[in-house]
Amino acid sequence: MVSNKVGNGMLVGIFATCLTLGVAACSDFLQEDSATTMTVDRYFKNEQQAVSAVDALYTFLRSVFQSRDGYGEAPWISLELIVGHSSTLGSSINNNNMIRHNAATSDPVFRSMYVNLYAGIANANLCIQRIPDVGMDPARKASLLAQAYFFRAYFYYYLVRLYGEVPLITTPVLASSPLLYPKQSPIDAIYEVIVHDLKEAEAGGLPDRDGTGRISRGAVKAVLADVYLTMAGYPLNRGTAYYQLAMVTAGEVIATGAYSLFDDYAYLHDRMHKNQGEFILQVQYAAGIITNRMVSLVVPQGAGITRIEEQGGIVARREFVESYEPGDKRALEKQFFFTSHQARDGSGEVNFGEFALYKYWLEEAGGIRGDGNSDLNWTLMRLPEVLLIYAEAANEVAGPTEAAVGLVKRVRDRATLVTPEAGQLTQASFRDLVWKERYHELCFENKAYFDIKRTRKAYSLHANRFVDAVGFTNESGATMTEKYLLWPFPQTEMDANNQLEQNQGW
Repeated sequence: MVSNKVGNGMLVGIFATCLTLGVAACSDFLQEDSATTMTVDRYFKNEQQAVSAVDALYTFLRSVFQSRDGYGEAPWISLELIVGHSSTLGSSINNNNMIRHNAATSDPVFRSMYVNLYAGIANANLCIQRIPDVGMDPARKASLLAQAYFFRAYFYYYLVRLYGEVPLITTPVLASSPLLYPKQSPIDAIYEVIVHDLKEAEAGGLPDRDGTGRISRGAVKAVLADVYLTMAGYPLNRGTAYYQLAMVTAGEVIATGAYSLFDDYAYLHDRMHKNQGEFILQVQYAAGIITNRMVSLVVPQGAGITRIEEQGGIVARREFVESYEPGDKRALEKQFFFTSHQARDGSGEVNFGEFALYKYWLEEAGGIRGDGNSDLNWTLMRLPEVLLIYAEAANEVAGPTEAAVGLVKRVRDRATLVTPEAGQLTQASFRDLVWKERYHELCFENKAYFDIKRTRKAYSLHANRFVDAVGFTNESGATMTEKYLLWPFPQTEMDANNQLEQNQGW
């Protein structure tokens, strides 16, 4: 019998004994609820069952990043508030605890992320174990396995960065297994599995890009480049060799020509351009199938501009918007941020006095004529990030090369900024330039906290420079300590498994 828990409490597989199945349609993997369920022993008997099992893996991208999106809370918001470049207008105690670095091991976001990541891993483990024995077209089988390997790697990548040494489980857990009470594994061992799985996914015959929202070879390699960049820095500190790997892998994604920068920032948040252009990896939503609360989370409460504005979960701090260079298009009204909008009742322009995240505003849902169906995709990886991964890694290997500077220039050209020539830059000045571009271009895409972790540097908005992260008091007034470089194991997991050792300071 396959168990759905480790110890007495850690749900390692919500669907470990009962897999989510969708109806037979091109949008199967968008389905939120199962049409039917079958036990594992009766499952994985034919190609359609294997396809349905892999389709179910996509649901965990939603549950990991956007579960618990009520009361202005969501995991993606927690990952931003901890950095100090944003604030909340809602009354959520949990959000305010994250801002103040005053959270407790019982705070729900710690458990939500942990449990959902492991649930996704449990389902991926089942797919990886069972699909090889299913009689089906070899190319289709390879594609399904590639997707399963990707998801397992991706979920472990978040676990190891957030929680550090976590239990490493790569097979389905049986009721008689010692993995019911797992020990933690070293960080380097977890990364070895991540790299292995991404390489397996890379070799699985996936297309360079996929316009339907499924995993592509481009997504696999983009994430692998990011993994190498992280391994080059803290805590593994593998240095130049891994910067080289990050540069080469990112370069391979760029060289395919499968992805291109949008001409207009508006295309980052409309329905027409989902999974197109520069989007490499997104969490999928579609009106009438599965929606989200993105619009209500990013609009100030009671602003009077939309019927879905009850959350007020996150706004950018003024200091962050003012940290953009003069003339940077991204900081202009209704590019990445907005401070006003037409009133819902048509009475005129409403100035709400906050820097709301226009990047996540969906006019078709929240505007005056909006349908109220917030179905904006949540972006996990865009081409600008890959360009910046290449540039940062190349700089660490050989300084500011023309190729590396040229890629940063592509990002800055769109923002109407002048980029220095390679000969005008030093390794240190180019490093700072790339890091600032990561903060400004990729803002509120859950990159900043992980950048702090791998570089041990924080972006001081007041000083407009990077400083040692530990000991730095951010713009929200919280001082970063070693404690907050890792999240705590949820208290429920500590209670269930006495072999877990809590992270420092928690």
